[in-house]
Amino acid sequence: MRRFPSLPWALWAAAVLPLSAADQPQWGAAWSRNLVSAERGLPASFDVASGRNIKWVAELGNETHSTPIIADGRVYIGTNNGEPRDPRHQGDRGVVMCFNERDGKLLWQLVVPKREEDPYFDWPKCGISSTVTVEGDRAYVVDNRGTVLCLDVRGMANGNDGPFRDEAKYYTPPKGSGAPPKAVVGAEIKPEPGLRPLDREPVQLGPLDADILWACDLVALAGTWPHDAAHSSILIHGDYLYVNSSTGVDNTHRKIRTPDAPSLVVIDKRTGRYVARDGEGIAPAIFHNTWSSPSAARVNGETRIFFAGGNGVVYGFKPVVKVRADEPVRTLEKVWQFDPDPTAPKETVHRFTLNRRESPSNVYGMPVVLDGRMYLAGGGDVFWGKNVAWLKCLDLAGTGDVTATAEKWTYPLEQHTLTTAAIADGLIFVADTAKNVHCVDAATGRRYWTHPCGGLFWASPYVADGKVYAGTRNGDFWVFAASKEKQVLFNTKFAEKISATTTAANGVIYVATMTHLYAIAGK
Repeated sequence: MRRFPSLPWALWAAAVLPLSAADQPQWGAAWSRNLVSAERGLPASFDVASGRNIKWVAELGNETHSTPIIADGRVYIGTNNGEPRDPRHQGDRGVVMCFNERDGKLLWQLVVPKREEDPYFDWPKCGISSTVTVEGDRAYVVDNRGTVLCLDVRGMANGNDGPFRDEAKYYTPPKGSGAPPKAVVGAEIKPEPGLRPLDREPVQLGPLDADILWACDLVALAGTWPHDAAHSSILIHGDYLYVNSSTGVDNTHRKIRTPDAPSLVVIDKRTGRYVARDGEGIAPAIFHNTWSSPSAARVNGETRIFFAGGNGVVYGFKPVVKVRADEPVRTLEKVWQFDPDPTAPKETVHRFTLNRRESPSNVYGMPVVLDGRMYLAGGGDVFWGKNVAWLKCLDLAGTGDVTATAEKWTYPLEQHTLTTAAIADGLIFVADTAKNVHCVDAATGRRYWTHPCGGLFWASPYVADGKVYAGTRNGDFWVFAASKEKQVLFNTKFAEKISATTTAANGVIYVATMTHLYAIAGK
């Protein structure tokens, strides 16, 4: 971790914090998932080489896809173990690091061994791709093994709290593990439960280890089968967590290994109990994976949970309330459904794998819900599907299947998109894998401007302080004015790729490359 000269902390806080909005405890704003912050006083430029406007830099692993989250003086981010921070944990692992927000000091880390069944289940070096969600003294995340974990935000600093006390076993890989398993295409593979048998002594827990309060193994309990990596941003509504299951294809990319698996699951945040699931039978029509995390909104006086399935269809469900301790797993009640690509293939979908002209659509980013409308970016799968991509605006007022009536407008993107929309002051900012950032009118879908940025976008644009922050997979980082007129305020190039979306909190923007997390603050 590197620090850079700055004002004394007390003076800096007095100057900046009164202007700032708050923490960023979840990816996207509250229920809406809108990638917009009310922060002010953020820098429009910085220089990594000289340290200008760089508050601190923390070393991560060597592959980072998770967006940084900031809550109660701590910064959380998923990464891998490419640069081990603790000699007790060697080899490829999934990692969540927790840093001190003030100075970037590592407070603790979650280090989880890889799954051994199949590399396509837990892809080598992907680490923990999911984004942490924090509420109070608990942090929730889906790890690389497909298990939902509830973590004590203080780590082991206040002891090993329960009811989960098997951290030493959970953090220990089986003997002989470390080398990536070979993919046996088409082989029948049975997943191991989260607490797998060990043939070596468990690691000795230390002060840098995470404290797991409870664990919910979705692979064992719900029959999910993540593909490449579990990649979720947990939504909290009341006492329950809403989690996309990351269920996807097997190692052939032409088969769903667990066709009965749910796509959206609900877990009691207090106990880790699996309490509900969707009943839409989505899995057989999943073209690649269940990428999108859920959002929520009040519609017609009622709360709805919105979710884009791996079959390309968007659903609205009633939320779960008051599940009894002895009650079996519920089926979520669907009240709304929209198909953004109704003429696309719906059955035996994997015959279109690698077809760049015709295939199902899917959604990587999150549905953004704002003022009775949903803004949804999607299209053909970036790795396996058609090149068509779009941004759509939907009216949320109806019920039932609203495919024929809900669409207000559609805006064509140039090529595949993995983005979540950022909507501010009537403008939408969205990116695509044709290396463009787009500015679109939220009311009409009219294009105001497009800018070529030189690199693929896996990260989404993020709006704060009248600026649009966006990083690319070739390391280019752009800052635009959040306005109808195109204004490039700043452009620089990092040495490493950027997969993670920028985040702002308490007067600081956080930019994660594959290898480092940068805390950037204006004076």
